Amino acid sequence: MIQSPRMDEKKYWIGFNLIKGIGAVRMQALVAHFGDLESAWNAGAAELVESGLGAKLAEKVVGARRQIDLNQVWARIEAGGIKILTWMDEDYPARLKEIDQPPPVLYIRGEYLTDDLFAVAIVGARKVTPYGRQVTEEIASFLAANGITVVSGLARGVDAIAHQAALKAGGRTMAVLGSGVDKIYPPEHRGLAEQMMERGAIVSDYAVGTPPDASNFPPRNRIISGLSLAVVVVEAAETSGALITAEFAAAQGREIFAVPGSIFAPQSKGTNRLIQNGAQPLLTPADLMQALDLTRMSDRKSARKILPSDETEALVLNALGGEPLHVDEIRNRAGLPIEKVSAALAMMELKGLARQVGGMNYVAVRETQSEYKV
Repeated sequence: MIQSPRMDEKKYWIGFNLIKGIGAVRMQALVAHFGDLESAWNAGAAELVESGLGAKLAEKVVGARRQIDLNQVWARIEAGGIKILTWMDEDYPARLKEIDQPPPVLYIRGEYLTDDLFAVAIVGARKVTPYGRQVTEEIASFLAANGITVVSGLARGVDAIAHQAALKAGGRTMAVLGSGVDKIYPPEHRGLAEQMMERGAIVSDYAVGTPPDASNFPPRNRIISGLSLAVVVVEAAETSGALITAEFAAAQGREIFAVPGSIFAPQSKGTNRLIQNGAQPLLTPADLMQALDLTRMSDRKSARKILPSDETEALVLNALGGEPLHVDEIRNRAGLPIEKVSAALAMMELKGLARQVGGMNYVAVRETQSEYKV
């Protein structure tokens, strides 16, 4: 299993994250070629080209490291109480790691917890109607009261209402920013952000100091959906950014729910269109819990805390994959008696580590690690 980078190595991840043009694919290529990003950071232009970077980008890296004082950048991060997670860290959000090209570096203020695996995104219009406000408050409050983390983007309108309602209900909530986590936007939500850091997190894949440029917001929506089991769109015009989040959710295999509205309301044209195109109409928050099989939430969380995986569960989990596998094939792959496999699968379903998809076929729900030691 690949080791998590040491704390002093993470500054090199940040260094590459500061260079425009170095994204998930190129970061992966650098790690594969050099073994670690410290070696990549100190490499010459020719070797950087050998790793797969183009000549211009390699020269850009060489130039950037002359200008960037990584120790100074790291000191600023520590002073701001910002946590850095790379995709090699065990506590990097497992659900986010499942998406295509997950962000190599996450900047977090607050705390990402294991329980945040059970999260639902609520997004929608900035110019929200009274109807949209009421629906958002009801959905967010219900989810938070039932132990589901509410994810959104801290924007005006539906986003802010969802965060506020989750906090008021005593739950957890996370915001994904289109800026550095030290650049809260909009500025009037700084107080709300501070509250969220106490019971949730502010998250971004943009480096510290990055301003909230308009071009940053559409890409960050892939993280909102990536952190979540499902995306709920409350209100959205036909060109709303919330629809971009729904598109990312569809590509990531997440469930999409849309709140139906009046056919005459501009704020409902986008949501009604989503329903027409196959999104599930959300009529009550309870429907959401039922559709996502979250009604046993407290049991699943308790099982995770008090019943750690044993050797049998590890063998069964390593036999499973993303494609449905019959219990007999699982038994053959794990090399265990059928009764042990059946008992392990029942417990793993309760923990949320495996899911039956019909006909005694199971798939893994990899919410902890990508590899399980036996």
